[in-house]
Amino acid sequence: MITRVKISFWVCLVGLMLVQCKHDDDVKNEPVAEEDEAFSGGQEGTVFDHTANAFGNALTSLTSPEVDRFVIGNSFNRNNWVTAPSSTSARDGLGPLFNASSCSACHFQDGRGAPVSASDQQITQALLFRLSIPGQDAHGGPLFDPNYGEQFNPRAVIGALAEGDVAVTYTEMPGTYPDGTPFSLRKPTYTFSNQQYGPMTGTLVSPRIAPQMSGVGLLEIVPEQTILSFADDSDNSHDGISGRPNYVWDFRQNKKVLGRFGWKANQPTVEQQSGSAFNGDLGVTSPLFMNEGLTAAQLAKYGALPNGGRPEITDSIFEDVVFYIRALAVPARRDWKDQQVLAGRELFAQAHCTGCHIPKMLTGKTNSPSYLSAQTIRPYTDLLLHDMGEDLADHRPDFEATGTEWRTPPLWGLGLIRIVNKHTFLLHDGRARNAEEAILWHGGEAEVSKKAFMNYSKTEREALLRFIDSL
Repeated sequence: MITRVKISFWVCLVGLMLVQCKHDDDVKNEPVAEEDEAFSGGQEGTVFDHTANAFGNALTSLTSPEVDRFVIGNSFNRNNWVTAPSSTSARDGLGPLFNASSCSACHFQDGRGAPVSASDQQITQALLFRLSIPGQDAHGGPLFDPNYGEQFNPRAVIGALAEGDVAVTYTEMPGTYPDGTPFSLRKPTYTFSNQQYGPMTGTLVSPRIAPQMSGVGLLEIVPEQTILSFADDSDNSHDGISGRPNYVWDFRQNKKVLGRFGWKANQPTVEQQSGSAFNGDLGVTSPLFMNEGLTAAQLAKYGALPNGGRPEITDSIFEDVVFYIRALAVPARRDWKDQQVLAGRELFAQAHCTGCHIPKMLTGKTNSPSYLSAQTIRPYTDLLLHDMGEDLADHRPDFEATGTEWRTPPLWGLGLIRIVNKHTFLLHDGRARNAEEAILWHGGEAEVSKKAFMNYSKTEREALLRFIDSL
């Protein structure tokens, strides 16, 4: 009996040790959250707001005068511009041709636009169409369409004719994962009609949806050498990813510089991106772009119409708008310690999604505002161009970007679009109805990553998507 008791005791003890060892191994293998991983915009650039205003908060340490500038810039960003002449002289000068009457019409709540309205499936103001013809302008950029200019404008002030109408139809493209799970993608087809200024013969058209604006001030001061360190134009790493920079014309410096903003990295600074949007989307001139974005024929027709002055947005107000956009903070990560989210983060890296969507980088130095400086940020972008394959191609070059290349979009805040903007449409034209479809549209340099995602189990795919949603 004693022998049996001793044997039972040792068997139990060994069993407990094995259970403990297995538990220790499981703990070691469980992914662990990084310190400060929730601070997507760094300590100064992150706000813990997951409400409908998540994209509209200021950096946390603005001084009282800076808050005033932020509020003024916000006002001119959100409120409508009107036709000149008007008693509201600070806001007049809309048009004569335009796509929207305010910045917020496209970037509602500083967020991402939807391509079509939920009620009637008509194209919204947040989806615009860049136009050009083969060739380059004097600065190496796109050569604008001679009849319609840089952008198709479906709206006009009284006394002018809108350029026409655009409609979209979607064709469902069914597919199946290797495990048998079905999916469907929708492919857009755009139709232009009622064109008022002549034919669009040989015109290259690129649809562009308005992205969320938070965090662009941080991306603006990521050192150029940091961005270039991500580039691998010749794919020397042999991973199939060969991101490369776009060099674009800087109208302030009067030379070509690194592009950072826009779907093809075709704008160098927040200031120029803002001035270009005022000019192209609203028909409002600024200190950077003093002339209306009209073709020669349109200028002959409408050049004598009243305007809101030269420029229509004054230097001080324009500077406040730019300050406002630069000072928009990034919403913090959610559920960043959740084990499913952490497992998804590991799967995201294993699929080599981080080859383009770089998780972490350090900002440089600036005085406008200074709190953007030396921040460890987690934007999940490299700000470089990548060939995304034929399925996503617009076939419209933009400076050094080819017709199949797109800039890697930042992923921070992605999971909050449904809360802020009440939709989940993604990609450059909003064709993807959610993050899963966006991944399935990837091709070209991202083909291997897409296939890795498709070959994951359903549980693994859900974990990866949960991680993206946490951003």
